[in-house]
Amino acid sequence: MEIQVATLCDSAMDYNSKLCVLGTFDTIGSRAVPIVHPQAALALRICFREQDAGSHTLSIRLIDADGNNSMQPLEAAIDIAIPEGTEFITRNMILNFQPLQFKEAGTYAFEVSVGGTTLASIPVRVIVVDQAAQA
Repeated sequence: MEIQVATLCDSAMDYNSKLCVLGTFDTIGSRAVPIVHPQAALALRICFREQDAGSHTLSIRLIDADGNNSMQPLEAAIDIAIPEGTEFITRNMILNFQPLQFKEAGTYAFEVSVGGTTLASIPVRVIVVDQAAQA
């Protein structure tokens, strides 16, 4: 199992098995807490090979710098079947957040795991912007 794409973005969609991503980012700024980004998507493209066939549990967590959950973890059972004569298959997975909210500034990460093994960690920097310093 290999994650080919893992990004936080403004929006994403699956178009005929093509992953379309718009506005990838890693920093969210706000003038006050809680920090709210009105809409975001976590876009994943995963490649599965013959040895990945079977049932697995996919887990996505948003964690803070100390590894604590910042939202309830998302878990899904996935069943992988590789068609005969095929070396691999790919699947796009998109999670939309409306809104994406953080209680405080800091460094966070979306952690993507399958069967307890972390396959990707997508960092997110969340900052409070001092409006007076920009003037």
